[in-house]
Amino acid sequence: MADLLDLARDGEKDAPLAWRMRPRDLDEFVGQEHIIGPGRMLRRAIEADRLSSVILYGPPGSGKTALAHVIAAKTKAVFEPMNAVTAGVADIRRVTAAAEKERRLSGRRTILFIDEIHRFNRAQQDALLPDVESGNVVLIGASTANPFFSIIPALSSRSRIFELKPLGEGDTGRLIDRALADKERGLGKYKVDLSPDAREFIVSRSEGDARRALNALEIGVLTTPPDKEGIIKFTAEVAQESIQKKAVVYEEDEHYDTISAFIKSMRGSDPDAAAYWLAKMIYAGEDPLFIARRIVIAASEDVGNADPMALTVAVSALGALEHIGMPEGRIPLAQAAIYVACAPKSNAAYVAIGDAIRDIEQGKVQKVPAHLQDASYKGAKRLGRGSGYKYPHDYPGHWVEQDYMTEKKEYYRPAEEGHEKEIKRILEDRKAKRRTGRI
Repeated sequence: MADLLDLARDGEKDAPLAWRMRPRDLDEFVGQEHIIGPGRMLRRAIEADRLSSVILYGPPGSGKTALAHVIAAKTKAVFEPMNAVTAGVADIRRVTAAAEKERRLSGRRTILFIDEIHRFNRAQQDALLPDVESGNVVLIGASTANPFFSIIPALSSRSRIFELKPLGEGDTGRLIDRALADKERGLGKYKVDLSPDAREFIVSRSEGDARRALNALEIGVLTTPPDKEGIIKFTAEVAQESIQKKAVVYEEDEHYDTISAFIKSMRGSDPDAAAYWLAKMIYAGEDPLFIARRIVIAASEDVGNADPMALTVAVSALGALEHIGMPEGRIPLAQAAIYVACAPKSNAAYVAIGDAIRDIEQGKVQKVPAHLQDASYKGAKRLGRGSGYKYPHDYPGHWVEQDYMTEKKEYYRPAEEGHEKEIKRILEDRKAKRRTGRI
């Protein structure tokens, strides 16, 4: 397997800027002060060369692989890099067998760095487990996906999990300035006049992704002809051309977090937030039918009878999406999401069915009263089925007092919002009639 660190060791000048500018030690590392700042446990373990198995979890460009290179340069252990995209169980077995031999002959530890470890399937992760558990290898896994979703519990529980955050704008700016000044590894041999607007544009559009920022800087410098004085004018226009379409991070936990924010924004009656999270999901390529189904659920769960039209609008949006597809389908999705967000709210129906199911699960199941039983078949009357049933449409207001359960229960408690306020008035009027006998 190709060594991911060969390029670093050889110092190839043709490597991308982001690769060349990787930190050589912890002092050069930018950002992530919460885990590798002075005195932090991970930093102490690296500096003492006493690292135990860890999983580095964070978005692209936050420094996971860069930190692995720092560890590789610092440690006296054998350092074996591997990429989960190209590696298989045979590669794992080869490395662990060599690690066992090295440990037996020289006593040296082996650090196994697996980039994109979340792409390993369960069988591949299972193959790692015995050697990680026994300490035959020290695992460093790098993952953009939440390890609590993507890594088997047996493996994640045997590793310390460190979450890396997107770089702050100040940290991204420092990397840009460092790359422009560095004549050995960076772009210092070029005369670059980076305008403040261009710098700010790259920093803001990179959104904490160091690789994205440095790639944009490099392509801008290398593709912009110098002027008569040999100066490359790196303007805001150059910066805009250098930044490719934004790739929104949308791994498993982002999927769940974003749909959660979307639902809670509709429930919280914030149409602007609902539109934003909807846009993020559409941009990231979320299944639009999944989004539509969540809107339907919210229309019933969170709006309910406070505005019965919400469910109609949501179901209509689902049907429209199925008929017209994307990208036009985003329009009825937005209409429905905004309608649900703006509608009066009540979860009374949701609470009612939850309470009723709980009673079925935990209590004695009621029998259907005789007067409500089916009397449509021959011989039903001889069995007393349906006897005494009062047909509501035969009475004033199409309502008549009668028992519909053998044991009276109250599940539906309408709210004071929207149409449910009127429903509540009707139900309370009927309760009053029962109490006073005005039936």
